[in-house]
Order: sequence, then structure tokens, then C-alpha cells
Amino acid sequence: MFYLSLIEHRLRLPPKLLDLRLEDAIKGQLESIFLDKVIAKAGLCISVYDIKSIDGGFVLPVEGAPTYTVVFRMVMFRPYIGEIITTKLKNSNLKGLQLTLGFFDDIYVPSYALPEPSHMEPEPNDIDPKHGRWVWRYNEMDLPIDDDSEIRFQVISVDYPPIPLEQEEGAKPFAPMVITGSVNSDGLGPLAWW
Repeated sequence: MFYLSLIEHRLRLPPKLLDLRLEDAIKGQLESIFLDKVIAKAGLCISVYDIKSIDGGFVLPVEGAPTYTVVFRMVMFRPYIGEIITTKLKNSNLKGLQLTLGFFDDIYVPSYALPEPSHMEPEPNDIDPKHGRWVWRYNEMDLPIDDDSEIRFQVISVDYPPIPLEQEEGAKPFAPMVITGSVNSDGLGPLAWW
């Protein structure tokens, strides 16, 4: 789920940071650039682990700030196919479930990846028929997936969709990394089921 990735980056250090220790100033700049960003095929940047080397410090013409080539390791979040992860339910609708880890919310379990037979029940006071809670019918018992459920799912794909040139008004925000999972196997689904 978490990996160390070696990254080389050319960094311009603003003059206002030159009174700090060089490594601290560079680490702060790297964090402001990379944290909470997704690098395609590498994953979500979580933290700067360490700095391996700092080269340069050249002031380029008309720049007024030193430029460094920095080699560093970054802690990345990138689950692998088949990995089992415990999350919380964020949203439930006709398409399936949206799960969250707290720091990452683009985890989806489509309705076809729920245990069979499953059906959606509308919430008692909800006027929107597209929202509700999913219920698995098992041995004549109804086992619901409630809002406060901790849910264990298995990763079936990790996708990095291309950045759209334009988005429709009212569309959900672009997600640079999307995880698709399944709860259709023994031991998966809400922890209360097992």
C-alpha cells in the first residue's frame, strides 16, 4: 500500500527561504509542490522521506534565486491488485459504494462487485431514490452496509484517468487516481458481518 519512490526534481528556491538551513528549506519546498498530488503510475504523494542529494545552487540569468537538482525519496500510496484494505463508507448510491481512507476518497465498489444477492433500500427520510443503503440477503437475514461501517475490500484495479480538457458544470471533481474494489468474497464487506 505504501512505497518509497526515488524522485529527481529541479527546484528553484525562493530567496526568502535562504535564511533557513538548506535541507529544511528544500524539504519544505518539495512538500509544498508534491504533497497530496498524484504522480501517474507512482501513486499519491504522502510525505518526503529523506533527501539523498542536493546539487547545484546556480543562479540562472534573470532568475534571482538559486536552482538545485534534488534527489529524494517520497512515501507514496499505491495499492496493488489483490490487496485487502479496511476503509470507512463515505457514500452509497445505485452505482455502488464510495469508500474513504480519510486521506484518500476515490475508492469505489460498483454494484456488480457487491455480494449476491444484494439490493438497495431507500433511507427512511430520504426523498432521493438514488441514495440509500445496500443490503446483502444471506440465509434469510438482511445484512446492511451502514454509514458507520468499517469495510474490508479487495483492490481489483488502480486507474490513472487522463486529465480532461474541460468538465461539465456540476460534474464531480476530477480524480487523478481511482481505485476500484470488490466486497464479493468471504471475509470482505463490513467487519460486523464476520
